[in-house]
Amino acid sequence: MGALYIRHPSSLRHETGAHPERPARIEAIEAALAGRDWLGLELVEAPAASREQLERVHPPEHVDAIAELSARGGGMVDPDTAVSPGSYEAALHAAGAGVHAVDRLLDGGERFAFCGVRPPGHHAERARAMGFCLFNNVAVAAAHAIDAHGAERVLIVDWDVHHGNGTEEVFYERSDVLYASLHQSPLYPGTGAAADSGRGPGEGLTINVPLPAGSGNDEFVAALAEPVLARARDWQPQLILLSAGYDAHRDDPLADCQVDEAGFAEMARLVRRQAESLGAPVAVCLEGGYDLDALASSVLATIEAFVA
Repeated sequence: MGALYIRHPSSLRHETGAHPERPARIEAIEAALAGRDWLGLELVEAPAASREQLERVHPPEHVDAIAELSARGGGMVDPDTAVSPGSYEAALHAAGAGVHAVDRLLDGGERFAFCGVRPPGHHAERARAMGFCLFNNVAVAAAHAIDAHGAERVLIVDWDVHHGNGTEEVFYERSDVLYASLHQSPLYPGTGAAADSGRGPGEGLTINVPLPAGSGNDEFVAALAEPVLARARDWQPQLILLSAGYDAHRDDPLADCQVDEAGFAEMARLVRRQAESLGAPVAVCLEGGYDLDALASSVLATIEAFVA
């Protein structure tokens, strides 16, 4: 099984100051992987996403606003979301990593890719950066699979502890993406009610599974198995994209769930088994996870579950 780790040095130049979403996240992940000989992954440098690729999801004005703020030396988009002089380049390559993963999976025959880049993306709405996110990396990847490769059904599984409001917004009325989110509720950003299930052509293609504080391995694994992967079996996606946040970990400072490395590994194994049964490749986009040791060990556990 061909397996990739997609990275770019610009991820370290997205400077956020005293902030949980910081360059040390990538450094911790890559140190852990290097200590395990990268688990046999092929290391690939992420290209920058093109304007065409970004504008499948974001209006030109949004892309321009991030570019201009970065060029002016940066600033705060909102109280949570920082832009520095290096942020626009980092955001281009973070989105480009997902695009390149799709190209390699749908054209090159690889079966698994992990995009170890930042800033994360799943809170970024079409025209709004928020929640540490500038461009919606997983949405850009899904749109590329559909528009450039002719994919008719893409599954996005989001197990970040915070609801992916941006990804939901992008695909809420579309019939070609099944978006499923497991998330703590109540918690930022306050979206992701179970009753929110899509609209119009997208009716029934959004699955929100809000979980209470204190939820751990058993609850997250059960929620992934049913209803998410049970629905996916019927829907027959041709590509699976995983918004992998690790802030549901019991050691994470920004939430109150109790998942550990074994839980993330079991969720990854469930996704792998489903992908293999469908003949669908898997690309993972890094989202949250702010305790460095928990993040690094959980990413290792996820990748091992896919490549072992």
